[in-house]
Amino acid sequence: MIQSMQIMHQDIKVLAFDVFGTVVDWRSSVIAEGEQLGKAKGLQVDWTAFADAWRSIYRPYMDRVGTGKLPWTKLDDLHRQMLEETLSRFGIHSLSEDEKQHFNRVWHRLNAWPDSAPGLQRLKTRFVITTLSNGNISLLTNMAKHAGLPWDVNLSCELYRAYKPKPETYLGAAGLLGLRPAETMMVAAHYSDLRAARGCGLLTAYVNRPREFGDKPKNDLPADPKVDLVVDDFEELATKLGG
Repeated sequence: MIQSMQIMHQDIKVLAFDVFGTVVDWRSSVIAEGEQLGKAKGLQVDWTAFADAWRSIYRPYMDRVGTGKLPWTKLDDLHRQMLEETLSRFGIHSLSEDEKQHFNRVWHRLNAWPDSAPGLQRLKTRFVITTLSNGNISLLTNMAKHAGLPWDVNLSCELYRAYKPKPETYLGAAGLLGLRPAETMMVAAHYSDLRAARGCGLLTAYVNRPREFGDKPKNDLPADPKVDLVVDDFEELATKLGG
């Protein structure tokens, strides 16, 4: 499915990046802050299991918004609802409101994969680079500051009051930048995201992030993926795109 790089170079104006798992290592970051919190509070918690449980209800909560069971709710507020559910599940009842608020904002302080910032710097010399994330604007802005991510633009699904994979998120990103979908390449470590983007006419690049879930195998890429590029990291993406 890989197209001619020469043709792609001519066509691509913007690279739009999924963020959680693609650009940043959410799991290790949440585990590390959980361990710090546990030590400070004297909590005996399996923070790896806690991080996985918190993240596991990410999609179901967004689907409640998508189906109308919840009104539009930005991700910070969904994360807080998810946190309350997860704290209850793990029997953690001793956190103050300030401690809950701080821990909920761990998603603003996620660390990048080692190749993310240098790879983005290379890509930035040739393309406009932007987020296209379910994260809200303040979350993405604070994360960029924390992790040293050199975005040209922070595009959030908050702008469209819809979460991926709704078509308006992918089409909205291209439209806000004055581009046709075919001039925009979606970059993600999740095949479902790319499948939805491709359905809206965007070019697509899959980035392999085998450690997103730690030692748990991640096999979401089919044998014959319907994507334009498959790469192992952002440095390889920059090389293949001539950045």
